[in-house]
Amino acid sequence: MHPKNRLPSSGHNTPSPPASPLRSPRLRHSRAGKSSGRFALGVSNRSVAQRVAWIVLSVLLRRQGVFLFAPLLYISGMLFYMGTVSFDVVPDVIKVRRAPGSVYRSPELYAKLRHEMDADNSSSDAMSTIWKHAKGGDWRPCINKFSGGLPESNGYIYVEANGGLNQQRTSICNAVAVAGYLNATLVIPNFHYHSIWRDPSKFSDIYDEEFFVKTLENDVRVVDSVPGYLMERFDHNLSNVFNFRIKAWAPIQYYKDTVLPRLLEEKFIRISPFANRLSFDAPPEVQRLRCLANYEALQFSNPLLTMGETLVSRMREHSAKNGGKYISVHLRFEEDMVAFSCCVYDGGAKEREDMIAARERGWKGKFTKPGRVLRPGANRVNGKCPLTPLEVGLMLRGMGFDNGTSIFLASGRIYDSERHMAPLLEMFPLLQTKEMLAYPEELAPFKNYSSRMAAIDYTVCLHSEVFVTTQGGNFPHFLLGHRRYLFNGHSKTIRPDKRKLAVYFDSLKIGWKTFKRHMLSMRAHSDSKGIELKRPNDSIYSFPCPNCMCHTNKTEDSRTASTL
Repeated sequence: MHPKNRLPSSGHNTPSPPASPLRSPRLRHSRAGKSSGRFALGVSNRSVAQRVAWIVLSVLLRRQGVFLFAPLLYISGMLFYMGTVSFDVVPDVIKVRRAPGSVYRSPELYAKLRHEMDADNSSSDAMSTIWKHAKGGDWRPCINKFSGGLPESNGYIYVEANGGLNQQRTSICNAVAVAGYLNATLVIPNFHYHSIWRDPSKFSDIYDEEFFVKTLENDVRVVDSVPGYLMERFDHNLSNVFNFRIKAWAPIQYYKDTVLPRLLEEKFIRISPFANRLSFDAPPEVQRLRCLANYEALQFSNPLLTMGETLVSRMREHSAKNGGKYISVHLRFEEDMVAFSCCVYDGGAKEREDMIAARERGWKGKFTKPGRVLRPGANRVNGKCPLTPLEVGLMLRGMGFDNGTSIFLASGRIYDSERHMAPLLEMFPLLQTKEMLAYPEELAPFKNYSSRMAAIDYTVCLHSEVFVTTQGGNFPHFLLGHRRYLFNGHSKTIRPDKRKLAVYFDSLKIGWKTFKRHMLSMRAHSDSKGIELKRPNDSIYSFPCPNCMCHTNKTEDSRTASTL
């Protein structure tokens, strides 16, 4: 019995594969003989080209694998025959059309537009007309504070705030929120020393610690140290205290489910590092504590606050022509910032060498890993290159601010400052920095501390009529929210579209009127975006409405005013 075959039967009981005539030695031999006989008969009558063709065809027929190369041979033959490719000449340069905005040509544009820019007398009073959406703002601060006592504490929480001034500020505010939510006592956060910022400042060097504790006393317990009896359990060694390594942007529920049980058991825990360890989105009570910490409890220490307010007063004196109003610009064109961006400017070989050295100093090996490709052109097109002082000047002049406008420049040490700052000073001769406004002896106590110097810049920028941000980061993000909190919900901030700017700065055919029209449009867009509500995944430190501020009913306000 044979198994049933599901294929149609050919008459044989046992299926078998058909014979392959091409693989039969006998058949191949007989065919070869016949072919060779036919070839031999006509070989004398054929030309050399025909003989070569017959030989190639014969080889192809005998070796089927060669058919894989047949298309390649055909195409090569056609190209060779048509003379479109030369096999002994390779082009030296393949021209590629570069993307608009991929090359730094701002100095050339400035040289082209400067005459028309200086001759333009059509600018209105930009300082007094810039914020059309900010008049009669609809928002006011409204953070509720508890007045009663606090229940017994569940234990102590110690956090390490890492990063620069405003990243540390994030850690402080989030620590207040977590401690309040867990009914824990917060130990004054410790500032982690970082090799980049190199600032050994403590909490009390930057912020008014007494004011901080007092403001939060009915909402969160804050102490400067852990009781001795509790530290005895850990041999007075913080490294013996259990440390939570919490993932970034953890939800508040994680702290309740995971951190609280251990806190109740140990009575003292550490969380390090703590920057960005709490989700932006949280219940209203958590957001309330964040608002309270950031906008009310955190006040700079008296020496920093006094220095900052002194410079604000001096800037207003310099701005008497504009009613005491001035522009503040946060410029990120320090050497490390330019190096990290991997963007190319007009400094040639020296700039290239400086940037390579700076990357190696700050991020050893990060930019030289195998396979790492630097794409300065793509970075510029995508708006990731720091604006130069020249570009900031061009942008502001295009937005209608004339050379009589007072500007405060908040910045670290500008890379190749003498060369890069010259055109900005030509466009805005009334420009000031904290070093220009203050006497050397006034800045001396803060000079070698990056966070303290940043705190002074923060204060002067906070009280300006216009704030201009040129690069992302925590500094402008915190100022954006803080200014909204002060100015009825409107940030009064210019946030340029750097992708568009890259294209405009790269267009040497653009005229002054067209350039100015684009800049005024960008200015108007910043005004329209001045008042924005917090959306999911937005930071409450940039968008305080509606969690930290209340919407004002204009009708009710007018009625109240009329009855007074």
